[in-house]
Amino acid sequence: MSRNFYILAATLGFFSLVSFVLMLSNGNPQTGNPGDAALWKTIGLVMMLLALSAALIGTVFGLYEQARRRFLERQQRTGRR
Repeated sequence: MSRNFYILAATLGFFSLVSFVLMLSNGNPQTGNPGDAALWKTIGLVMMLLALSAALIGTVFGLYEQARRRFLERQQRTGRR
């Protein structure tokens, strides 16, 4: 389950970087340009915060899965079920 959150975090981080690049490349207002620089900055920041949150959740789930696996292994070694 934690691997899914890591993949989500990487995807959101990539699109966040793309939004920041679009913000920086929006120097010349021409027809067909993709919107306002402030909008791309806001989108990039929101996506980066979501990516960091997903990475944190993935880390917590990974730690929980590892602790549960070690607990079950310890129970099997001692012979209890």
